[in-house]
Amino acid sequence: MSVSERERQIVDGAIEFFASNGFGGQLRDLASSIGVTHALLYHYFPTKQALIDRVYLDVFEGRWRESWDALLDDPATDVEDKLTTFYADYVNNALSREFVRILMFSGLMDHNISDRFFAMLRERLFPRLIRETRRFRGSTSRAKPSERELELLMGLHGGMFYISIRRWIYGQDVHSEAMHETCDEALVRDRVRSYLLASRDLFPPKTPGSSSHPPKRKRRQTA
Repeated sequence: MSVSERERQIVDGAIEFFASNGFGGQLRDLASSIGVTHALLYHYFPTKQALIDRVYLDVFEGRWRESWDALLDDPATDVEDKLTTFYADYVNNALSREFVRILMFSGLMDHNISDRFFAMLRERLFPRLIRETRRFRGSTSRAKPSERELELLMGLHGGMFYISIRRWIYGQDVHSEAMHETCDEALVRDRVRSYLLASRDLFPPKTPGSSSHPPKRKRRQTA
């Protein structure tokens, strides 16, 4: 194998090893599972942390798509449509078995990968989603997100992640009418609509005496 091919073999093997066993194993165990010598593994990655750092770049940062930034920043696209399109792609293509299991193992151990990943989300994703939620509600505020805004958003984002937890941690099918191995757009849209509907309570009425809730239906009078 060439140097690049051998390195790719080691990284791919490490991804599978960590996804299946967590981070408690030794590099010697990892080398054996890949089918290379400990010395060769050490030549490419002299420390376990160096290999974990490379796995993080491949599985997490490497799967972030520039097209998601462009989609969420497009002012011409309807907010519900763009959130639905983003999360449908995110759940079905980014949240793979390796992604979900490695993130869970990291959270249970040292938080090394999970902390880095959530830092990226706080920088690249969450501000965009808060901005689009405010735009949906007719707000141009650039104020720091409130605790309620952030927690409501975590309900949406966490719900999407739980779809993949059911699949890759619990071994359960997603209740999709179209496909059991993926999550169809209709299920994602249901969650996005619920989130956007709930967001109305985070913003005050635009004019005195107005209400963000739909008017109550008048009872039909009978003679």
